[in-house]
Amino acid sequence: MAPKPAILIIVENLPVPLDRRVWQEACALRDMGYQVVIICPQMKGYTASEELLDGIQIYRHKISLEANGILGFFLEYTSALWGETILAWKAFRRHRFKLIHLCNPPDILFLVAWPFKLWGVRVIFDVHDLWPEMFEAKFKKGGLLYNAVNLAQRLTYACADVVLATNQTNRSAALQNGKKQPEDVFVVRTAPKIPNLETPADLALKKGRPYLVGYVGVMGSADGVHFLIEAINHIVNSIGRHDVQFLLMGNGPEFDSLVALRDQYNLQNYVDFPGWALNDYLFKALKTIDIGVTCDPPNAYNHSCTMNKVLEYMVFGKAQVMFDLVESRASAGEAALYVPGESPQRLADGILELLDDPVRREKMGQLGASRLRSELNWERSVAELERAYARALR
Repeated sequence: MAPKPAILIIVENLPVPLDRRVWQEACALRDMGYQVVIICPQMKGYTASEELLDGIQIYRHKISLEANGILGFFLEYTSALWGETILAWKAFRRHRFKLIHLCNPPDILFLVAWPFKLWGVRVIFDVHDLWPEMFEAKFKKGGLLYNAVNLAQRLTYACADVVLATNQTNRSAALQNGKKQPEDVFVVRTAPKIPNLETPADLALKKGRPYLVGYVGVMGSADGVHFLIEAINHIVNSIGRHDVQFLLMGNGPEFDSLVALRDQYNLQNYVDFPGWALNDYLFKALKTIDIGVTCDPPNAYNHSCTMNKVLEYMVFGKAQVMFDLVESRASAGEAALYVPGESPQRLADGILELLDDPVRREKMGQLGASRLRSELNWERSVAELERAYARALR
């Protein structure tokens, strides 16, 4: 059997190995026999311009500060495209890759990939997020920029020989908006690798209180963490519950304003913001929490997302409270309590409803853990990834 070729993965919005989906895919492809090369940004503590990690060659480029407005996004994407293009040609000279694997957002990486198609390089488009819906959630629908975002999505689909979708909603978008054929679209679900569940709980995180409620994820304008802080304010200052500690793990453009909102409500003793939580700390925290919260508000973008935090709560057998989102419900099933709309008070009521019912919490957590292992496990995703690569390189 001929050896498998080199392949190039390009991801713009997070570095590896911090981007767990991309890193899991890269490791799986390495284990299949591919020579894996990755281009990603220098950020969040991963600053080495070149690194060989676990047999995977990583090239990192400089990028402007994380964007929180239209001008910021323009500067970020321009600097990223320049770095990605330079590094892609460098990687091609060194590794002669036969396939480029584009990970969005944004949907502009086709500009890097398309010239290589002249050399017979195949392209896979890995749809992590629906970019037009993401743009609409952060800014608004309509206008020149929104139309440009839609055009970029269509051009990326056109550039791709095969599409990977994280869920059925994104698969439908590839078929309808991208005009792809069903045999060229594969659902490779984001699924956490099961960690060592013998990790001990860290009761110190509860700060002496009976209950700990956790959040883990990005803290941007579209992620709804402000709804959670409003809900905490209702629980502590309006209802007068002082038996619950909250641990909000993550970071993003709104981090400082969220800390300020917490302080405005005098919740410093009830809400901890440790920043990004990785590996041992994250596992201990997820082992310790009584319930998890997913506070992303309902909109077209969030309805289409498979939320990592939903799956992470399920791994550790934790019940969760969330606003009712299509793909989050598809993931969690009966392991979550679904709150209609985007009301902080209803979110607060849902949190207290589960905290005050330990039997129900335990049952929901067990259902989630069982569902993750039987239906949403990473091994199934690896099999689909292997099929997708075979299709692209046929």
